[in-house]
Amino acid sequence: MEIRHSVCALDCPDACSVLVHVEDGRAVKLRGNPAHPVTRGFLCGKVAQYLERQYSPERLLYPQKRTGAKGEGRFERISWDEALDTIARRLDETARAHGPESILPYSYAGTMGLLNGAGMDRRFFHRLGASRLDRTICSAAGAAALAATLGQRLGTEPEQFKHSKLIVAWGANIHGTNVHLWPFIVEARRNGAKLWVIDPLRTRTAALADRHLAIYPGSDLALALGLIHVILNEKLHDADYVARFTHGFDALADLARAYPPERVATLTGIDAPDVVQLARAYATTRPAVIRLNYGIQRGERGGAAIRAITALPALTGSWKEIGGGLQLSTSQAFELNRAALEMPELQQRSALGRPARIVNMTELGKALTELDSPCVHALVVYNSNPAAIAPHQNKVLRGMRRNDLFTVVLEQFQTDTADYADILLPSTTFLEHSDLYFAYGHYYLQLARPALTPPGEARSNVDVFRALAERMGFEDACFKDTEDGMMRALLGSGHRFLDGITLERLDREHSIRLSVSPVDTPFLPFAEGAFGTPSGKCEFGAETLEYVPPVESRLGDADLRRRFPIELISSKNDDSMNSTFGHRGSVDGQTSLLYLHTSDAGPRGIQTGDRVRVFNDRGSLMLRAEVNGGVRPGVARSPSVRWNKRAQDRRNVNVLTSDGLTDIGGGPVFYSCLVEVERCGD
Repeated sequence: MEIRHSVCALDCPDACSVLVHVEDGRAVKLRGNPAHPVTRGFLCGKVAQYLERQYSPERLLYPQKRTGAKGEGRFERISWDEALDTIARRLDETARAHGPESILPYSYAGTMGLLNGAGMDRRFFHRLGASRLDRTICSAAGAAALAATLGQRLGTEPEQFKHSKLIVAWGANIHGTNVHLWPFIVEARRNGAKLWVIDPLRTRTAALADRHLAIYPGSDLALALGLIHVILNEKLHDADYVARFTHGFDALADLARAYPPERVATLTGIDAPDVVQLARAYATTRPAVIRLNYGIQRGERGGAAIRAITALPALTGSWKEIGGGLQLSTSQAFELNRAALEMPELQQRSALGRPARIVNMTELGKALTELDSPCVHALVVYNSNPAAIAPHQNKVLRGMRRNDLFTVVLEQFQTDTADYADILLPSTTFLEHSDLYFAYGHYYLQLARPALTPPGEARSNVDVFRALAERMGFEDACFKDTEDGMMRALLGSGHRFLDGITLERLDREHSIRLSVSPVDTPFLPFAEGAFGTPSGKCEFGAETLEYVPPVESRLGDADLRRRFPIELISSKNDDSMNSTFGHRGSVDGQTSLLYLHTSDAGPRGIQTGDRVRVFNDRGSLMLRAEVNGGVRPGVARSPSVRWNKRAQDRRNVNVLTSDGLTDIGGGPVFYSCLVEVERCGD
């Protein structure tokens, strides 16, 4: 038995250190690294079973070209030479005929590895002059909110949660989607801490909490303003911290006066006494910490909600305390030299003399069906499955069916998107290539080397885009860079957080804590202010925080509400990762359900197990009802994201979601979605 080190590449804050047990070149077991301070020896249920995916007979092993109609998924094997030559020729022809902006890359966080997620691919598309993709599909509104309020995406270390006396999980299903934070919370609760959960759904985390406040979808901003109202009205704020390190307090106080608990109860569905109790508990318990997650930002006022919640630890001075503060993301602490990796200086200017246009990935359906000057004529998809995960699915699929659209897909499995490919290329998994990993839930930089040999003819994204650059005749020296050369460039930013971290040291130690604070000293990023905003202070931004109910909500557009009276949340499925594990039968069963409250199911004659049709003006799909499954009246939940091809009607919940955008950041509004439900039989 040989034990090799790797790093989980899934889009998760935990970024686990993985030990791979190998016999005769084949992995027989994965386990969490007990020496890693956050992984602590265990893996989530998703990755504990990853070898089933690694060795699945459904893995793509060879390049293929389409032989049937788009969407049918019929292919025949070809060589890598034929595949690369075809792609290079078609991209060159497209650029010459329509301009390079008619080529659109589409990728997100199918791997969190820096090289295979945003390395040679970025260089390639910059040099080509392709349209630039605004990668907004997950965290854009939250990132914009942190930038505006704190100036930096920094937060409380997970290890500090064990010192907290009050933990508020706000839109954070920690037990399902951030499980390595949970042991620290367990330790805190053993020492007397209380856990409050604010979530429209009775998640695994909510079921284990001391208190669960089942808020209406999209009303988090109103609750935050209500908490601020109570804290300021009862003078529970830290006046000294506010005076020294914040900006815009008077305007925030004026705004909060309009949100007394009684009004907030009407807007949020949370009883006024509970609003008061939470505000008092949060402001008077020391230390108190908020674990905020990205579901909150997936509504029309999601960015403002994040800003208002992020104001709370500044109002109470909680940033000063070990075990206080707030965590949404820690990602900006990884002050790597991204420019040296992505090389934006390679960007080709358009025929109009400007930089290549930017296309918002949330609006893929519009890009493929409405965008002109030029139209999108070539689509290159990697690290993503837009046919399943992008909103307004009918529009997306209509665009992907276009016969004049040349589509390339790099994948490990034949996903819904792969079915639309003209050329389909087999990709490596995180166990099969070298990469460097940051995290957005802790402060440890990690290196992984190949633990296993790729099966068949699978190749890494770095290798594929390097080969395509050669086929396209790009002679820039950067396209010959090795993986080690790219990682050395990333580590060469000169930022103090990377002091002493070299590739050689990462090869020895595998995981290294950033130099965010002295050894064995907790990191308190804003204890003495030092916010990254232009003013150097926490910017409350009250002028942006007025609460307006989402159009698609119980308090929104009256006509929409009359026709589609149920608010739908397509939240993350605990046992999968977006669409990554959609090939698993168990995951398909979980993502084929619609959870309803008895008060909504009863009048519609719906019982558990019934087939139901869920619909709105954008589309419809069939699901199985699960009645009284952890939602409040007027709210439904369908876990995401199912593979379309596994459904009888070949659709998933994103046939219902809107391609509208958030108030800031240009993110998606997945959770501002009104629907109606009807029974269709047993």
